[in-house]
Amino acid sequence: MTCTHLLDTDTAPFGVLRLPRSILVGSNQRQALAHIAREFGSSALICTDARLAASDELHEIVTALKQQSMTVEVYGETEAELPVPGIMACVDGLRERRIDVVIGVGGGSCMDMAKVVSVLLTHGGEPSDYYGEFAVPGPVLPVIAVPTTAGTGSEVTAIAVVSDPKLGMKMGISSPHIIPAVAVCDPSLTLTCPPALTAATGADAFVHLVESYTAIARQGTPELARERVFIGRNPLTDSIALEGIRLVGRSLVTAYREPGNDKARGDMMVAALYGGMALSNAGTAAAHAIQYPVGALTHTPHGVGVGLLLPYVLRHNFPAIQPQLARIAEALGKDTRDLAVADAARAGIEAVDDILAAIGIPSTLADLGVQEGDLDRIAELSQNSKRLIDNNPVPLDLAGLTAITRAAFEGDRSFRSCH
Repeated sequence: MTCTHLLDTDTAPFGVLRLPRSILVGSNQRQALAHIAREFGSSALICTDARLAASDELHEIVTALKQQSMTVEVYGETEAELPVPGIMACVDGLRERRIDVVIGVGGGSCMDMAKVVSVLLTHGGEPSDYYGEFAVPGPVLPVIAVPTTAGTGSEVTAIAVVSDPKLGMKMGISSPHIIPAVAVCDPSLTLTCPPALTAATGADAFVHLVESYTAIARQGTPELARERVFIGRNPLTDSIALEGIRLVGRSLVTAYREPGNDKARGDMMVAALYGGMALSNAGTAAAHAIQYPVGALTHTPHGVGVGLLLPYVLRHNFPAIQPQLARIAEALGKDTRDLAVADAARAGIEAVDDILAAIGIPSTLADLGVQEGDLDRIAELSQNSKRLIDNNPVPLDLAGLTAITRAAFEGDRSFRSCH
């Protein structure tokens, strides 16, 4: 990763990067997993889903761990969106077992499962005891994260998102203590992802990068990193996010159209990794806040929802983020040398539009089944994600959320409100 953009920002030179102690990236690097895990002890728990639990790749991982004289427990029932009852079912079966390291193998839900299980096995209780920021009281069992999709970036993040049926919504556990100790990012594990999954996860990574790069910039006080897990955009995350955006522009459409393209898959694995680094420190904003009620209503994949919403959020935020959008245009290959900043910024948004359209992300909320009568409720529920709303570069009230939601429903991508 280059750092040529480290100070190319209108923020003061203050930043925060909380990361795993080790990150390993490369094709077939999962073969190093057993040796890494053995450094943490002799007993491993693998959290994965039913499909992966039956796969040759997981069998290979288990065999390698056993060859390192480790005992291995596999929990293969992780569910999409990570409902709390499934988490408790895993933990309740392990209360009397010694576990030295928890390994999450799969998409975001599997890696988040490993994080939450490590918290509960260490500190007890239920997930709801740790909702919000900084509620995890201390270190947890070490987690090794092995992503099999290029999207969530959960392998490096300080957050785990669960679905709480008692509350009827998704909730986040945010703490530096749950950042995985090690991330093993093997792009060969993504080669079998079908195009629809590549699109949804790739859009998720893209939104993480763009929203982190265009998030609010806060004054870097000595207290900020203790008060917030997600501090807003800053020079450290800007450099990472912009490089990730460049990788998405180079390879997401190719990975979608050519699933077996090793180079494109490698680029997207790194882009998702960078997206996780950026969001875990800078944070995301309005597209994620609105997606939560949209996802609950339509049961559509998270990446599809945030990808659909991003163009409308960028247009709403346009007056506050033109310099960043102009740099996004450059990162996505647009020639902006003779353009005014506002025109280059518009080119940046349109480049984002083009990539999302090329991977088949729907263009309106109506395409997801949202009805006009749902819009006010979606906007109202979006306010519940205060952390995300506060991270938006333009202050957002109910009227602003309603405007974004209606534009996304009607497909209004005009720049008439941009100046």
